[in-house]
Amino acid sequence: MRINLWSRFDGDTFIMALIIKTRFSFLCRFFSFGILFFLFLHGCSARAQKFTPSPAKTKKSSSDLASSASIRSATTRPYKVMGKWYHPLASAQGFRQRGLASWYGKDFHGKKTSNGEVYNMNEISAAHKTLPLGTYVRVRNIKNNKELDLRINDRGPFVAGRVIDLSKAAAKKLGVYGPGTAPVEVIALGVAAEPAKQNSLPRSYIPVNYYEGKFTIQVGAFSNLDNAKKFRQQLYQLYKYVNITTYYTHRGGKRLYRVTVGRCSSLQLAGQYESYVKKNGFKDAFMVAE
Repeated sequence: MRINLWSRFDGDTFIMALIIKTRFSFLCRFFSFGILFFLFLHGCSARAQKFTPSPAKTKKSSSDLASSASIRSATTRPYKVMGKWYHPLASAQGFRQRGLASWYGKDFHGKKTSNGEVYNMNEISAAHKTLPLGTYVRVRNIKNNKELDLRINDRGPFVAGRVIDLSKAAAKKLGVYGPGTAPVEVIALGVAAEPAKQNSLPRSYIPVNYYEGKFTIQVGAFSNLDNAKKFRQQLYQLYKYVNITTYYTHRGGKRLYRVTVGRCSSLQLAGQYESYVKKNGFKDAFMVAE
């Protein structure tokens, strides 16, 4: 661990210092909905880069609503892979990230993705560790400036330094297929939008803006409170704001004490502060929303 005594700032202060800088009609709508939905399912690969919005809302039973809520909850709860916990973001607003992109193919082709869809390596999609499933992102290959808009429907890649796993088709369009990896920038565009009014052009997604919130950076988690307190005391040499929060895991209800540093008022600042914390030796640090 490197110790820089001059770095006792909260997240915002540090970053700003760095940046300063009638029934018939109902039946008609019902059957029209069925036809449109069928065409949507079978036309995704042919319209890989044109996002078709969700059909107009119809009444849902209470069981349908409960099921939808359960699915949404399942895709944002923390999960563990190879001994490491990942905490999906509650919102993609303002998300921007740089790192390596990779791609995955036949070993996962035909298998279910994290949101329950069947992975098709010949269609445009991608996997991300923490973005909400269903988020549309724009991926730009920094080397050749090729861009592609796609949807996150899976989790991964679980390899250090890699920020997004592309489908084979997406990798080919971005020039990542040949070399296997490439430096990219990932920008969240928004979530699927519903069509506007009939006979008007639908919006493919709802754009998002940078927003204010409360964010911090987790640098450690302990099952023993005394160990968490000792670690916190060490961190006071580096950071002004160090906190311990109690967290219960989804499976088994195991109690953990999370040690976090910094206070950031936006996701953008938190992302940059996370990079700073990692440079201080905490390579597994990650941002969390308070």
